[in-house]
Amino acid sequence: MKKRSGLVTVGAAIGLVALMPLFSLGCGPGSQAQAPAIPRLQGTPYPNMSGVWQALNEANWDLEAHTARTARVLHAGVPSGSPVPDAPVLALGATGGIPGSLGVVVGGTIPYKPEALAKKKDNFEHSLARDPEVKCLLPGVPRAAYMPYPFQITQSNTKVMMAYGFSNAGRTIHLDQVDDPGIESWMGHSLGKWEGDTLVVTVTNLNDQTWFDRAGNHHSANMKVTERYKMTSPNHILYEATIDDPAVFTQPWTIRMPLYKRLEENAQVFEYRCVEMVEELIYGHLRKEQLVKHWEDDYGRRGGTLVVDITRKATKTED
Repeated sequence: MKKRSGLVTVGAAIGLVALMPLFSLGCGPGSQAQAPAIPRLQGTPYPNMSGVWQALNEANWDLEAHTARTARVLHAGVPSGSPVPDAPVLALGATGGIPGSLGVVVGGTIPYKPEALAKKKDNFEHSLARDPEVKCLLPGVPRAAYMPYPFQITQSNTKVMMAYGFSNAGRTIHLDQVDDPGIESWMGHSLGKWEGDTLVVTVTNLNDQTWFDRAGNHHSANMKVTERYKMTSPNHILYEATIDDPAVFTQPWTIRMPLYKRLEENAQVFEYRCVEMVEELIYGHLRKEQLVKHWEDDYGRRGGTLVVDITRKATKTED
């Protein structure tokens, strides 16, 4: 009995020690933890979202839930076997794979019309060649918010500026009265208003050249996006975007995810000047003599020597 009593005493002591941090934080019985106050724009009741933010998820790979995939370009593999990475990404090994994800689509599935779903599947089969991100084209809305790069919000009483590192993209959310430009563009025309602590943004005049992700999810030029930015703490924004495009989807649908504030000292958005990075890909076929045509390296006994030869020829389709 003494031994048993000693064990109970030790167990109780361990439990008390484990609870001590909660009491010190004001989480014990009879207390209420005080959440940090959301910063407010000076002279207004509205949240101040100014800062550097970033999504930490796999949405840029595929908005819908998916398992990990071998690569975005696949070879059929052996009969009755799994597909294997195809030539363009074979040399990348594990770094060319696609991570799995729970997805960010509310309800789980994008409600495509049958013909639009067929186009999405075809886009996925050819995503390396067709994805606008590969060619450093502007990402559009909402994709700019969840690409794997930080972006900066600068806020005033009448404007909210969004500066994205990828391809030097940016846009202005107008909280005041402005004229509709009446022309389609990659980043569209953004009008905002406050509904309590939520910034609601209506984005129109988007062209049909952008994708939602690397999986080939697409839209038409008739798409309207309604974004909602709600600060839930000084360091978190709950981001939602509702897609309304009757030409492609059977009904409006929504994505939802948290955005996280970058807290390191002097956080900033560095330019990702990808235009220079894709010049050879986009214009290399115009050279009088082909420049990039052969690559090889020795992976050792785990891979052997891999040799890649490249041939450029005229396109079969219009861009």
